[in-house]
Parts: sequence; structure tokens; C-alpha cells
Amino acid sequence: MHWRLLFLALALASPVNGILLTEFCPDPYLPDDRDEYFCLEGAGPLDGVMVSDGEGSVRFPAGSSLAGRCVVARDAEAYRRSHDQYPDYEWDGAAAEVPDMVRTGRFQLANTGDEITLYRERSPVQKVEWPGMVSTRQGQVHYLQDGTWDARVLMLGQSQFGEAAFGGVNGIAFVSPDCSQEVFLSLAGSARREVLVAAYEFTSPVLAQALIDAAGRGVNVSVLLEGGPVGGISGEEEWVISRLGESGVPVYTMSGTRDVHAPYRYMHAKYMVVDRSDVLVTSENFKGSGFPGRGTRGNRGFGVVVTHPGLAGYLASVFSHDAGGRFTVRATAGCGTEEVPSMDAYSPAFEPYAFSGATVTPVISPDTSSLLHGLIGEAEESVDIEMAYITNESGAVLNPFLADAIDAARRGARVRVLLDSYYYNVEGDSDNDEMVEVINGIAAAEGLALEARCADISPGRVEKIHNKGAIVDARRVLVSSINWNANSPANNREVALIVDHPGAGEYFTAVFESDWDQAGQSGVPGRGPDPVKLAAAALVVAALVVLFRYRNRGR
Repeated sequence: MHWRLLFLALALASPVNGILLTEFCPDPYLPDDRDEYFCLEGAGPLDGVMVSDGEGSVRFPAGSSLAGRCVVARDAEAYRRSHDQYPDYEWDGAAAEVPDMVRTGRFQLANTGDEITLYRERSPVQKVEWPGMVSTRQGQVHYLQDGTWDARVLMLGQSQFGEAAFGGVNGIAFVSPDCSQEVFLSLAGSARREVLVAAYEFTSPVLAQALIDAAGRGVNVSVLLEGGPVGGISGEEEWVISRLGESGVPVYTMSGTRDVHAPYRYMHAKYMVVDRSDVLVTSENFKGSGFPGRGTRGNRGFGVVVTHPGLAGYLASVFSHDAGGRFTVRATAGCGTEEVPSMDAYSPAFEPYAFSGATVTPVISPDTSSLLHGLIGEAEESVDIEMAYITNESGAVLNPFLADAIDAARRGARVRVLLDSYYYNVEGDSDNDEMVEVINGIAAAEGLALEARCADISPGRVEKIHNKGAIVDARRVLVSSINWNANSPANNREVALIVDHPGAGEYFTAVFESDWDQAGQSGVPGRGPDPVKLAAAALVVAALVVLFRYRNRGR
């Protein structure tokens, strides 16, 4: 049951304390914070209900009652500018359509330090203070869930999708560069009614033509892209946007407007929903490197197509939220330049693999990113991780997902970590080769079945590791766009699937084993160890080992 429905059920069962403050935003984006607001939830009469900030207060008009949820805003017209709808009440505005609260004194929620208290019959029911109980920032919404304020950082416009799992799912597992393009083209070619595409970057003329062909068959095709990718929208993407637009395919970008900020740092997901039945999720952008032609070199990435109306509906809702928000605008583009495909040869080793009867759990960032902790934390026998990169939080604080994997090794599981060795991931002073040294240092210091390597990307191999995948106990597979850094799970819109199926686990394990064996024992192929980096890594390892022992003393 969704937490809001559960809360309402509890409120109806307990009328005395059945109305609670569940959300407020003291520091929105409009000038002078005219769109600040708070929400109450529950059921019952509102006579005797008052909200105060310690300097002033607001009460509801006589005879008001609540059945569910109500929004009370400072200025209804300002709130409408931000949210595209009126609140239920206002306390300092002049909208004829919205009832006025009865205000006493100066009631205004300060940005950096204030309080908000809910009273019933002059008795305090709830009080939230900041700083202290919550940490504020511009655009952050403070919300109550299961009795806890701010279970995650929630920004204005972000969704709150709940956890879900779907059983009896059939699907096709695939990998890039071996067979990704053929799977995409087959799925797009099967569309009869609707195709929804969301991608961080889209530059492939081949994939664009598949969508244009679908639109030509009468299929409703919509595309959502990130409006400000790192480096800006490329000329190749401009070309795709232009070609799609000319063919009647609407393209939207998550860019924000003057009044409404984009709710996510980046729209970094890569997925497609077809006919509210089939879903494609991948680690790869919709580029030639992620979906190369057969026999052409490209990135290593995981992908899956799954068939389940419930799961497809879930992700279609995610798409509708993101593409339908006021922070999303219709894309415009110049002519751009067509992407030139790679001419490097590659010998495919893996064909698509069909499976049936899987259990699939969607992971939506930032809504349900915490599911990754459960995935890694429940490992019993093995964890295989293949990532473009992993970054630690700061200093001697491990990336939390990597920390979960190392804890699995401490419980006796075998853990292997394979990272990219493309030049921009190994030439810095604190990137993948140093991470490999840190992980292997922890393994040596603690005697763990834990090892890390950098991939072999020499000619004839994959171009680079762009994957964000993991395999737990050879049966639970993470197919994901979520990078293991501080930003991706907390601030980006990301989409992943956890596929629980022994055959799919065996398939992706075989891919991992191939990449792992090719990497060998050398770390970064062709490079010897750097003594300065080794010394720095040794200091980090020592600090991590001391920290681990300190935290676990007495257990």
C-alpha cells in the first residue's frame, strides 16, 4: 500500500490525531518566496486547527473540513506559476478562486531558520524546526514518510514513486556492442500504438530512423532528452532532434523555465516503453557507441527488454511525470551534423538471450535508489560489478554501494570489480586505477576474496566500459543507468531494473567473465604501477581499515 493511503487509513481510524502536517517548502524558487506552502493530510473538521511559525499563525475558515490532503500556500497565483494549479487555501494572496486563511500576525516561513507548529484546540500536535530537524536548501520540499522527515532529499517537481516488483516476467537479455542494435530495431519495429523514449543523449541516425519508421506506421512516438548534458547538446544530437521533428516525432528536453527549475541534475535514464507492454532498459546512451551495427566496435553495456504490462505502466508513469512537467520544453534544433559510425571491427561473442518467469524490480533515482543497498547487501555467494567508474564520497569514506560490496566480501562472498580504463578514467590522480589499488589494498589487508581490475580495451576489444551493472549470486542482475558516485543516485533521474532469474544471471555472468579474463592481473594494460599513486592508495587503505575496525569494535 502506498504510504499516503496507509497514512489516510490510520488517520481515519484515529480522528483525534488524524490531521498532520506532512509537507512544507519554505524556500522555493520564485522571488520573495511567494509560492511557499505547507500541506496537511488526514480527515475531519478543521475548526480549531491552527498553524504557527512562532511569530504569526493561520487558521482555516469556519466550517472547513479535510478528507485527504490540502495545500495551503502563501500566494495562490504564485503557487500556480510554480505548480500549474491553485492551492486549496492561501494566506497572503488575492486569488478570487481560492479561500483565504484567517491570519494573525506575520506568518512567513524563513529560509534558513524557523519553525512550523500544528495546533489543535490550542494544543501543539507537531513541531518542525530548522536547522535541526531538517536541513534546508532552495527548492527542497520537506516531507513526512513513515514518521520520518526527509527520508531523502526531495526537490520541487521531483516524483515520489514507490517500490514495486513484478513476477512472471518474460524478456530478452542483451549486451553492447555485440547485439544491442538488433534488439532495439526489433523492438521499435514491433510497435503498433506507442513508443516512449527517454535518454541522456541521442545521436544515432539508425535508432532515429527506427522511430521515424514507427511514426510513419501511425505509432505515437515521443522522445525526452536531457536539456543540458555535459558539454552541451552536440551537433550530432541536433541532427537527430531535427530529423525527428521534421518527421512529426515530438522531442522534449528537461531544461527548466524561468519560473520552474528542472527537478533533476541530469535526466540520465536510458529506456524505451513500447505499447504499454514492453520495456527496454540499458546502461547505454542512444548513440552509435552504445548501439553499434553488428561487427562494429562500441561500448560494453548491459541491456534487457522485458514484457509485462504492469512494469510498462509503471515506467510509462515515470515518463509522463518527466515529459509532462512544466520544467520540460519542446526541443528546437539547427541542422546539426550526422553522426559518423565507427569503422573499427569487433567480433561479437554474445547473442540475445530469451528468458521467462523472472521477477523484475524497477529502481528509479532518486525515488528508490536505496534498493541497490538491499541488492548488494543481501549477497550470499558472489558480487560481480562492472562499472564505467566508481568514486568515493570523500577522503577515506567509501562509495556506499562499494562499501556494501566490501561488506559482502567480509561476510564470505567473492567480490570482483571491473572498471573502465579509457584514458579519461585512468589519467587523473584519483580515478579508476587508484580505485583498483584501494580495493585490492583492502583485500590484502583483510584477507578477503575481493579483487578489482581495469578492463582491457585494446584494439579488437570493447571500446570502453560504459556499464553500470552488477550480478549478485549469479542470478540477480542490475541493468542500470546509475553511476556509482554521489550525484547519480541522489540527484539525477535514473532508471534501472533488477532482474532475478538464474538464466539471465548466467548470461550476464558469462559476459562479465569474458571481460574479467581479458583484463588479466595487470590493472591497466600496458602500464606499470606508479609508486607515488601506490603510496597514496596505501594511506587510503590504512585509513579505511582503521575506520572499519573502529566502527565494528565490540560487535
